[in-house]
Amino acid sequence: MNAAVSALAEAPLMAAPVPALKWLGRVDYENTWRAMQRFTDERNPATADEVWLLEHDPVFTLGMNADRTHVLAPKDIPVIQIDRGGEVTYHGPGQLVVYPLIDVRRAGLGVRDLVTALERTVVAYLAGVGVS
Repeated sequence: MNAAVSALAEAPLMAAPVPALKWLGRVDYENTWRAMQRFTDERNPATADEVWLLEHDPVFTLGMNADRTHVLAPKDIPVIQIDRGGEVTYHGPGQLVVYPLIDVRRAGLGVRDLVTALERTVVAYLAGVGVS
């Protein structure tokens, strides 16, 4: 992931050090969501930024604006209401999930800058493994 780390480091206005990348493997959604909340609640100005890379066990998440009736046949897949935007999202094995836990104020990033940095990181990584 060296190309990906380089792309993230070259993002516009990124004043903070490159975040620590952590591969968490296949993990439960709700426990991970709660861990992100704890990380954010407990961080202080000296806390290093992190980017968590992982897969989730099968789960549907419902954003704050989601309509539960849009989950048509969840069967035994958990459906979890979360405190984020969006509608219904499915996460499952084989899907790479990336959670940037970045102090955007300290990094001098607006939302658009963060999204651009993440996009560049993905493009650089894919180019590094031969995907154009």
